[in-house]
Order: sequence, then structure tokens, then C-alpha cells
Amino acid sequence: MNEVTVFLADITDQVQQDDSRHLVSLLADVSGYRPNLQGSIIGFGQYHYKYESGREGDSMVIAFSPRKQNIAIYIMPGFSNFQSQLKKLGKHKVGKSCLYINKLADIDLEVLKEIASLSVKDMQNKYSCSET
Repeated sequence: MNEVTVFLADITDQVQQDDSRHLVSLLADVSGYRPNLQGSIIGFGQYHYKYESGREGDSMVIAFSPRKQNIAIYIMPGFSNFQSQLKKLGKHKVGKSCLYINKLADIDLEVLKEIASLSVKDMQNKYSCSET
């Protein structure tokens, strides 16, 4: 068993565990990257960023974290280009780069796939992305 499988098995809420397993499969398929556990975040792919300030680092191309109150899906380019999709997604909330959902049954998975796919393409066009 790999670390992602072990992490998912420790989720006590069965719906959230099932949703998380589904998200691992969905985001791996959409991104083309293998899942990688970083703390409590399951990421897919990696890119290197460098700001004008000189700050730089590495981050995931797309990721999610099953939290107690919800599931946070990290859409790294933000949501400015995905407004039409968000209107069709279903029950959700957004932060700067986070899409918060309570459970997958609350949203349209095809719309989520579209957002995830477009997000990954945006990141690949902007950065040199690779496997972690």
C-alpha cells in the first residue's frame, strides 16, 4: 500500500473516504499525474514558481485535501476563467484558489472534470510541469 492509500483508509467518514478515492482517480485521469501525499494534501504533478519579489518554490499542479468540514480542491490558477463552469457546478464555495465542496453528490462531476482539465492545461501552458 502506498502512502495515499494509507491516508485515505484513515478517513473515518465513509462518504468522505469514498469521495476522496473517487477524486484521486478523477484528478489522476484529468491531470495525467500520479497522486502524491504532502501532509494532508493529495497533489498531482509539480511546477516551480518564481515571483518578481524573488520568492520561489515548488507546488502541485492540482490537488485536494479531505478536511473534517469539507473537501478543498486546489485550482491553482484561481477561478477567473471558470465562472461559466462554476454556475453549473452545483453546491460549492470558492476561495482564492480553493473550491470547497461538502460531498461529490452535491456537484456535477462532468463540470468538475472540465474545471480540473482546464486548470491543469493553464498551469502546463504557464509553467514547466512534471511528475513529483
